[in-house]
Amino acid sequence: MNRTNPINRRNPMNPIKMAGFVVTAFIFSLGLVSAAPHMKTDTDFYPYAPSLLKWDKTTAEFTDPATCGECHPEKYEEWQGSMHAMAFKDPIYQGELNLAREEAGHDTARLCEGCHTPAAVVTGEVKGTPDFKGLSPLAMAGVSCDVCHSVKDHTGWQTPYHQPENGSLVLSPGREEDGEAMLTKYGPMEPYDGCGDDFHTCVQSKLHTTSELCASCHQVFNARTHTPLEATYQEWKEGAYSTHDIQCQDCHMVDTATFKRSADQFVKPASGEHRHYFNGANLLLYSMTANAAQKAGNEALAANAREKYTMAEARLKAAAELEVSGGYTNGRLTEIHVRVKNVRAGHNLPTSLTNIREMWLEVTASDGTGKTIISTGTVDDRGKIADGAKIFNTMGQDANFKFSIHPWEIETFSKKETIPPKGSRVVVYGINPEGTGPVTIHARLQFRQASQAIAEKLYSLFPDPALAEKTYGVKQLPMIPVVEMTSTTVVLKDQI
Repeated sequence: MNRTNPINRRNPMNPIKMAGFVVTAFIFSLGLVSAAPHMKTDTDFYPYAPSLLKWDKTTAEFTDPATCGECHPEKYEEWQGSMHAMAFKDPIYQGELNLAREEAGHDTARLCEGCHTPAAVVTGEVKGTPDFKGLSPLAMAGVSCDVCHSVKDHTGWQTPYHQPENGSLVLSPGREEDGEAMLTKYGPMEPYDGCGDDFHTCVQSKLHTTSELCASCHQVFNARTHTPLEATYQEWKEGAYSTHDIQCQDCHMVDTATFKRSADQFVKPASGEHRHYFNGANLLLYSMTANAAQKAGNEALAANAREKYTMAEARLKAAAELEVSGGYTNGRLTEIHVRVKNVRAGHNLPTSLTNIREMWLEVTASDGTGKTIISTGTVDDRGKIADGAKIFNTMGQDANFKFSIHPWEIETFSKKETIPPKGSRVVVYGINPEGTGPVTIHARLQFRQASQAIAEKLYSLFPDPALAEKTYGVKQLPMIPVVEMTSTTVVLKDQI
């Protein structure tokens, strides 16, 4: 492995090149080899494949978010600065998308675009140009108001995997009546008199109250083998939250206090408690959005993004707990057991593209003399986690059982070590304190969305550095925020 130039793109064993990538797991889910017949995508049924979007095309057009905001200012403000609003403009996503276009072609990259700017995919506005030139506000808005509120149905049970995956939503912004376009918007509430005024009609949709609405874009599979690469919906469905009818919306579309109540008591939010926050753990994007807005003089958006950063940080800090206990041999303390509990996340910890998510234990232990006997999981000033740290993640392998992080190669996993909802993992550290008194253990659970090296490389692949600086307000990528999710300090003694 090239240690002197870790971002050399010509080095096939380069970790950044290899991970190039895993951040884009789904981007490189190529169809380079013919799929088995039962896993082949029907391109007549799914015309935007490998994205599995469908569009009930009429003369009714999609509506840009600012227009929605004229009648729904509070909801529009909640959506602004959210993960949905920034889905297409995310600089890390744009870097990986550009790499996908270069190495795999735009047809493959469309798998990503189908969930990051769905309306622009079905209308053909996104054509593979590696910049933002000429794109409408609707395209730039990513997962906009009208994307979600034009979802008429999903085809999750008709996909090759027979689960929601790869954007398997049916978009229907409206219909035609007597030759005229009639906008139709779907949502969870029963229509009231005057709903939509004269601009659109309202249709109550049970789908909008369920996790299946979210599943199609939070369940990303290799387009050839349909190996689950991002299985957030599946994690939820197999856990305690789904059996207690706590849906994605009941945690990600509410404030922090309501999220905790949903998770702790399995109590659904009351009518009126849902908000359009779509809060997630991409702290870098919140931070960069706030910074760029501040520089542009948009104080409202900057404050909005900072508020969402605080909300995401609070949720991470509420998601897990640590327990530390001892293991004994003949009464002597010989092991330290650190138990990591997923107490509030309705999916696994971590989730999403777990090949590159980093959730790890930082543990230090000292004996009675103050001598350090364990030190693991520390991070240096360039953001590198020390070797030997316990990282909760997944590791893929190809058909020949060879380790791989290339999504187009991954067919199985040699390791799946994330923590399911209301589940736990125990990590054991052996020690030899030599009878020098009690052992003091300080354990911290840390999280960041990706390694610093991978994120910097992706940012450097943004096709227009000047546009990147103008859009995000920085020439160089800042340090990826590391969040201490939880910590504890425990003193253990011999039992003799």
